[in-house]
Amino acid sequence: MRKILILGFLLASAGRHVVAQNAEHAFDYDQNARLDVQEKSTVKRGDVSVLDISYASPKGGRVPAYLVVPSGKGPFAAVLWGHWYWTNSPARNRTEFLDEAVALAPTGVVSLLTDGPVARPGHVDDKDPLSERQVAELIQQIIDMRRGADLLLLRKDVDPQRIAYVGHSYDATVGAFLRGVDKRFKAFVLMAGGLSNEVDRKSKEYQEFRQKYGPEKVDGFEAKYGWLDPGKFVSRASPSFVFLQYGTKDLPFLTPERVREYARIVSEPKRFQLYDAPHALNAEARRDRLSFLAEQFKLKPLSPSIVAAVPDLYQPPDPGQ
Repeated sequence: MRKILILGFLLASAGRHVVAQNAEHAFDYDQNARLDVQEKSTVKRGDVSVLDISYASPKGGRVPAYLVVPSGKGPFAAVLWGHWYWTNSPARNRTEFLDEAVALAPTGVVSLLTDGPVARPGHVDDKDPLSERQVAELIQQIIDMRRGADLLLLRKDVDPQRIAYVGHSYDATVGAFLRGVDKRFKAFVLMAGGLSNEVDRKSKEYQEFRQKYGPEKVDGFEAKYGWLDPGKFVSRASPSFVFLQYGTKDLPFLTPERVREYARIVSEPKRFQLYDAPHALNAEARRDRLSFLAEQFKLKPLSPSIVAAVPDLYQPPDPGQ
């Protein structure tokens, strides 16, 4: 089963008072700390520059990233992209959306594509589903993404009123948290991610997981970390527009019935779309999210031929089955 869904099981809601008590400062960091941006190299793709950079993580280490910059002086819109965590995908890193970011750049968009903790040098996957390291990595990823927004907004060529977040799978869940704690984003695209632990707790898979690892042990973990429910964050009233994208073939966990429950939790304004696709989604979903970003940023839409030229994301076999 995918990592974020296991984590969702473990972090099922332990009560609203716990959310308020723990979430207030959980994602705090020093916004004035030095980002220490380091540039490794630059590659030109037509008129678009792709910079291989890294910046300092408030939780330690460095965040590898691609910074995609169009030609001209701006002011540009900006997108922060978060990749999926599918263990056997070759795009389990900052490369997942690189072609989309390059295609979008000439319309006037700067993009930052980061490597999450699982894709960074030296990372070893934690096989213990009850490990607190999973919690620490989730919090680090949320903070690292907020730091990525800092990096974009420090650029003189970026319009601070036009910044969006696009996240897939695990990083869609990260985006749900961001919507509740960071009001700098104008729009979100959340793709095929778990958005509510309360909804997930109703599933047969959760009950099987709880019995397998021991109700007492699982319940104890929930009691400690139940405040980390993305549903409590993505449901908060916000002016940011959320576009939810899911696949009808993303089984057995993200069923159409379950993702419709997620959609009901998300506060307005929002848009919800199901596609005839697996967890990787498809070309139609890519076309719709690029069109959505152009709409939100008031940009000229990409031509259909440019959108069609972006390669489809490979869908590997589910490693959990």
